Amino acid sequence: MSLRHAVLGLLAESPASGYDLMKLFNVSLAGVWPATQSQVYGELTKLTTAGLVEVAAHGPRGRKEYAITEDGLAELRHWLTDVEPSGPQRHDGLLRVFFLGILTPLEAQTYLLHQAERAARSRAKLEHLEETAEWDEEMISVYGRIALEYGLRISAMQEEWARWAAEEVTSAKARKASELARAQHKGQDEGPQKEDRAGEGQ
Repeated sequence: MSLRHAVLGLLAESPASGYDLMKLFNVSLAGVWPATQSQVYGELTKLTTAGLVEVAAHGPRGRKEYAITEDGLAELRHWLTDVEPSGPQRHDGLLRVFFLGILTPLEAQTYLLHQAERAARSRAKLEHLEETAEWDEEMISVYGRIALEYGLRISAMQEEWARWAAEEVTSAKARKASELARAQHKGQDEGPQKEDRAGEGQ
């Protein structure tokens, strides 16, 4: 339901059209909770039906400006104060780390260094945003800057961890575990071939 509350949160600061909301998403929320134009407009329709937002003004070419209602503000406050955040439940990149022993140490190291580079690029983008964004006194700007700091710190940590892990997978302990895992599967692959050769001699 976070898209619903993202829209309510943006409208809590000021009324906006669907077009305005998409611009706000792209400059503020896209890195946290991306949304397409059809999703945002669809959510506006649902929120209007539910009485959480209302059409506050009509403009040229069918433009509608939406505003949050008292019920919508109450729902937003309820979500902020009473609903526990779900947090990241799945991490595809970290899941793979558990099974890097199937690869050679060089392959595992290459994978991890690639993750380090991705984190570095992500941090560079956030640093560029920090330098170029027009930070003002409005709510989304002030608290958006606080959220941006999270991204900066997390990406720095991810890069540091990935470079550390790239060294760890070349350690003697990791090499031994990797060799044992690959040897086990190598034996399984050769098993049917050995049986075939044995049958040929009968």
